[in-house]
Amino acid sequence: MTGRYDETEGRGPEEPVVVRDRRRIDPLTGEVRPAAPAEPQDGPKHAAPAEEPVVTEAPEPATHAGPGLGDSIVDDSVTVATGLEKELAERTADLQRLQAEYANYRKRVDRDREQVVTGAKASVVNDLLPLLDDLERAEQHGDLTGAFKAVGEKLVGSLQRSGLEPFGAEGEAFDPSVHEAVQHSTSPDVAGPTVTTVMRRGYRFGERVLRAALVGVTDHEPGAAPAPAAQDAPVDPPVGGELPLEGELFDENNR
Repeated sequence: MTGRYDETEGRGPEEPVVVRDRRRIDPLTGEVRPAAPAEPQDGPKHAAPAEEPVVTEAPEPATHAGPGLGDSIVDDSVTVATGLEKELAERTADLQRLQAEYANYRKRVDRDREQVVTGAKASVVNDLLPLLDDLERAEQHGDLTGAFKAVGEKLVGSLQRSGLEPFGAEGEAFDPSVHEAVQHSTSPDVAGPTVTTVMRRGYRFGERVLRAALVGVTDHEPGAAPAPAAQDAPVDPPVGGELPLEGELFDENNR
């Protein structure tokens, strides 16, 4: 019988299986491996010693290195400071605008308050104008005497200190905004429209005219040209039997 054939017969000792990792990048650390020394071609084949992983330290960053490609060249601290300064300038402008608006508001309120107070005073003084007219007429007729005169003078002084101002006197230039003309005449003695008669005095309170003055106005009228003087020549009386002239005869008849 034929014996069992053994494939291993006639073979030498089996060579060990060696796996060499020739990758340039270490899969564990991601670092580049150093180049392995070349093996002699004729030397005996033996298993290569296991390569120890090479640990390389990461290089320290350069302190004065410039920005990398794509990096921003603006310092974050400078950007933050610039943003704060911009915000501060905006807030300052808002405060200044608010302060200006408030100042204008105060001026407007003060002006309105002053106008209201002036209007109230003018209304009260306007109601007292007939009383002033009576005092003035009494003074013109000589009836303003004694205690009555003292009271009248105090009243007029108090009103004038409050802002009441009378106007309308003879000799003033006629102003249609404050004078009401109720009489008109002409005269060569005036150069223009002039108040020559005051029938009722006018009053103003501050810049407000409470009552116009009733006046008579005289306007300028050019004077008539003087007539030429008659030349009266002396006439000699008739002598002997001479007849008198025509003018002399007219004069004798008039006599």
